[in-house]
Amino acid sequence: MPAAGPDGIPTETPDQHGAYPRLTPEQLDALARYGEYRPTRRGEVLFREGEPCEEFLAIVSGMVEVIHDYGGPGRRTVAVHGPGRFLGELGLLEGQPAFDTAVVREPGQVLAVPVERQRALVVRDPVLGDLVLRAYLGRRSLLIGLGAGFRILGSCYSPNTLRLREFAARNRLPHRWIDLEKDKEAEALLRRFGIRPDETPVVIWKGEQVLRNPSIADLARLIGLPTSAHDDGAYDLVVIGAGPAGLAAAVYGSSDGLVTVAVDAIATGGQAATSSRIENYLGFPSGISGGELMERSVLQARKFGAQLTVPAEVTSLEPRDGRYALTFADGSEIQAATIVLASGVRYRRLDVPGIDRLGGARVYYAATLHEANLCRMDPVAVVGGGNSAGQAVLFLAEYAPKVYLIVRSGDLGKDMSRYLVDQVTRHPKVEVLTHTEVRQVSGEGILQSLTVEDNASGDRRELPARALFVFIGARPHTEWLKDVVALDRRGFVLTGADARAAADENIWESLGRGPLMLETTMPGVFAAGDVRSGSVKRVASAAGEGAMAVRLVHEHRAQEGNLVRGPGVSEPRSVPGQSVSWRRPSSGWRPGAALRSWLAPAGGLGLAYVSRRLSRTEAGFAAVTSDRGD
Repeated sequence: MPAAGPDGIPTETPDQHGAYPRLTPEQLDALARYGEYRPTRRGEVLFREGEPCEEFLAIVSGMVEVIHDYGGPGRRTVAVHGPGRFLGELGLLEGQPAFDTAVVREPGQVLAVPVERQRALVVRDPVLGDLVLRAYLGRRSLLIGLGAGFRILGSCYSPNTLRLREFAARNRLPHRWIDLEKDKEAEALLRRFGIRPDETPVVIWKGEQVLRNPSIADLARLIGLPTSAHDDGAYDLVVIGAGPAGLAAAVYGSSDGLVTVAVDAIATGGQAATSSRIENYLGFPSGISGGELMERSVLQARKFGAQLTVPAEVTSLEPRDGRYALTFADGSEIQAATIVLASGVRYRRLDVPGIDRLGGARVYYAATLHEANLCRMDPVAVVGGGNSAGQAVLFLAEYAPKVYLIVRSGDLGKDMSRYLVDQVTRHPKVEVLTHTEVRQVSGEGILQSLTVEDNASGDRRELPARALFVFIGARPHTEWLKDVVALDRRGFVLTGADARAAADENIWESLGRGPLMLETTMPGVFAAGDVRSGSVKRVASAAGEGAMAVRLVHEHRAQEGNLVRGPGVSEPRSVPGQSVSWRRPSSGWRPGAALRSWLAPAGGLGLAYVSRRLSRTEAGFAAVTSDRGD
């Protein structure tokens, strides 16, 4: 919190990790062409917590204080901005309500630019766009660390509390958890809002609005997340899953003029968003957190006009009148010409004595900033020998005093990239236990210790771990697809040549072709990323397959005799600052103008050419993408 000056007004907050940069006079002049100057008066509220903010505000003169819980008992200053600074955070770009309140402390002048105009300028000015995006990403991380936003009041032993906390953490939403069992503030809040203990968990928003044991959809609607696709129209492309593969498909589909929606049952970003650090993703030599990479992808998809809907769980998929009908868990329905299945995988649960009795308390399957903040004073254990486990260990070691890495095999380098092995084994806070398995978890209502066994010698020991992070492999999220498309014996979706071998040959004979490279046993339904059988389980590979799937969508739609008949693709969407066009090709596929502009710096190497080269054989594609992973 910034210190107060001699007149009691807080002084300007210093820049932290690029979260509070200043605009140059040239950048202010560029913004001025899209907005208007507006005088401010002391005490004026520029935007308020819980309400939408539709303007990008840059400070020309004066000073503005950003406050959490303005007017409430938990009031505190988050930041103070002076001339050259700008207000807002990531929610401004994503259409969410404000998580804090901005109040003028020294009168002056602001430059107000409507958000849509500011977005258009950002598209044309990449330097300004990157400056704003980096600041907003940094501010979102700071808000999460400060516990700003809404409050979740519930018991650490409650599965419903865990469900709400997991949703908030996975969607990178600023919030604060108040433990009903331990937090002194809990009793006062129960009395203040007249909440009975059996009505918990509750969500408190804006210091006054209370949701008692809400569903995930209720919480999403409260904070402005879109929870359903539009059921009054049909889409050119529906992407099921919003991880790296799904977001890549949404970006490439929408940038080329397809009316596109991506839906996910839990959160945008998928499992990749839970990675604390990805150090070998191309183009980020110093590494990037999975959360930041996925946030950038979400903003990129929205920039091109893609609709992103969370939470929205698809429960059925069936052909209907030359299109595909999708039904959601809430009973709503939409139709699409083509589908990309990118629902990814879910981490396997650890099955050991005592874990069910704890009800999941202090047992996690992701290592985000939220979980890390709960472990600042306690030793923790990580189970797993892959890259996800290694990344989690290094991240948690920045917070916890001791981290045990429990690995079943005797070779840490068997499934973990060498760069991670070197960092993990050298870290002074980390103890690696190879040939070791968890045999029991112990604790009264909350995890207190683990019993582990050396599977080579049979010796057992007890570890004083207060939290357990599990990364022991994953299973595909395809239960709802087992009677829809062909799956392999492990539940992954078959595509290409494998799909043809598993499908009714009459389907493909009637179409006059075989399944395309990423196509399933249903024409026009493609699979990309971790959910696909034979895929390389890496972020870069998943993103590549998502982009490839859209190229194949165009090929499918351009050919005669496919499931979807008619004149071809729909009219392109207009995107602020972009010129997107499409014409039905006479032969092959032609990228739209937006995508052609992206490919121009590559010396004219078109995506169609790359796709033709890669689609010669599935083995060739696997060879290209088989990097040692994130």
